[in-house]
Parts: sequence; C-alpha cells; structure tokens
Amino acid sequence: MFNKKKEKPYTDLLGKTNRIVEGTVIKGDIISKADFRLDGELIGNFQSTGKLVIGPTGSVTGDISCNNADIEGKFNGTIKVAELLNIKSKASIKGEVTVSKLSVEPGADFTASCSMKENQNPVTNGQKAK
Repeated sequence: MFNKKKEKPYTDLLGKTNRIVEGTVIKGDIISKADFRLDGELIGNFQSTGKLVIGPTGSVTGDISCNNADIEGKFNGTIKVAELLNIKSKASIKGEVTVSKLSVEPGADFTASCSMKENQNPVTNGQKAK
C-alpha cells in the first residue's frame, strides 16, 4: 500500500548522462549522481559522484565537486576533482583547483592556484571512501 521509492544505486546510472544544451542558463545548484554534460551556462554550484563535461559553449561560475571532469569551455570558481581533471586547449579556467591528477592541453587559459592531493573524494570532504 505504501510503497517507498527506492533510490537507484550508482551502478544503475552508468551510461546515463544528464545534458544541459547551449542557450540554457541555470541559476542555482545542481546535484547529480550520474555523469553530466553542460553546453549551456550554470551560475551556481555543481556536485556529482560522476563525471562533468563542460563543452566548448559551456560555462560555470561557482563551485564544482566531482570525481572526474573534462573542461573545454569556461570555468570561474573553485573546483575539486577526486580523480582526473582534463583541461582542453580551448578551455579558460580561473580560480582554485584541487585535483588528484591534472592534464592541461597546450593553448588552455589556466589562471588558477592548483593543489594536487592523492585520491580527493569531494563528496565526503576529502575522506577516503570505505
């Protein structure tokens, strides 16, 4: 009679990607367990246990916390990536960056302070998952 919705485990979300298309502006915070592609504009914070891709027309002004990220567009704020941050040649990054691994292609605008820490888990504030 009273069926509670069970939250899907992350493994059920694998292969599924949220997408915000070019021309869309979001003012507010986004929290997602699945991967996320942003080709529009986010003015606010983003948190995910998956991967964030900011496409060439995408931009984020705010804080990001995720496991992996590929940035080809613009970012201004604080970003914490638990594993790999991949910055493409057309990207523009300004602010503070905390990562485990960093890849920056030649031509990228990387104007940020950067801290490299082993296995940062942004979702649990740096504590290693059990």
